[in-house]
Amino acid sequence: MMQIQGAKDIVGGGVLIVLALVLGRQSIVLPLGTSVRMGPGYFPLVLCVILVVLGLVILFRGFRSRSGPPKGIAWRGLGLILASVLFFAFALRPLGLIPTLTGTAFLATLASTRFHLKTAVPLTVGLVVFSWAVFVEGLGLPFVLFGPWIGG
Repeated sequence: MMQIQGAKDIVGGGVLIVLALVLGRQSIVLPLGTSVRMGPGYFPLVLCVILVVLGLVILFRGFRSRSGPPKGIAWRGLGLILASVLFFAFALRPLGLIPTLTGTAFLATLASTRFHLKTAVPLTVGLVVFSWAVFVEGLGLPFVLFGPWIGG
């Protein structure tokens, strides 16, 4: 019987590919447009293609690696990443972009087993500043920086 050496990478790559195919199928329903004049489905489809490529790289790497079978699920990390996404979804309107990104980034850094406050704080600040610079200043998206719950 053949023993799979890199089961974690094979499972992870497969999950990424399936997720990208499901989401890509949904994005095709939207008008794609062209690369010069992108429609609402263009960018999600491009992201799905990139995700499939990354999934394939991880999948094929799994056939070459010598890591053992998965030892379990990192429930703490999974829960905190899910919590950070939900926090962003529900807090963006009432809190605004800056406080929501700060909370989301900090929750996501807590998911790591290598969490240290001295690296989490600069990472959080850097992500918030970068996001503000790109999305608000650079692209001019109409995000409310501080929402009504904060007095903005």
